[in-house]
Amino acid sequence: MENGNGQEEDFFCEANLIFSYTRKQAIADGVLVDVSEMAQEAGFIIPVAVTVALYAEVVTPSEEATETLGQSRDGRLWDLLWMLLMAIRRAKPTDDPQIIRYEILVAELDGTREVELKAVCGPNDDATPCITVMYPYED
Repeated sequence: MENGNGQEEDFFCEANLIFSYTRKQAIADGVLVDVSEMAQEAGFIIPVAVTVALYAEVVTPSEEATETLGQSRDGRLWDLLWMLLMAIRRAKPTDDPQIIRYEILVAELDGTREVELKAVCGPNDDATPCITVMYPYED
């Protein structure tokens, strides 16, 4: 925005910041779960986190699923990340580059269920890119 003297002026320069909540705080508070270590093993070069709801309900198998079906947290997380990587690679140039929607299959005692997911690429606290994976209805 020009200030009238031909100079650019920062729109937020005089703004009073009411509230900010960083990604680092969200991870520390348990709102997000940092899965960057395994994501790096899967081929991601930027940080990746999942929402706590997704981590608890999809990534973490029930005791019965672990004992009966051999499901594990690491195995499910790997599947979630691998399928995201495949969805990114399949994306068309006309698709929204910041949002990837994809599905994973999760083995449960009563069969396999399909879970719809949304991955959002946005700025990390230092403005570098990062990915957050969540349910489609989460922000």
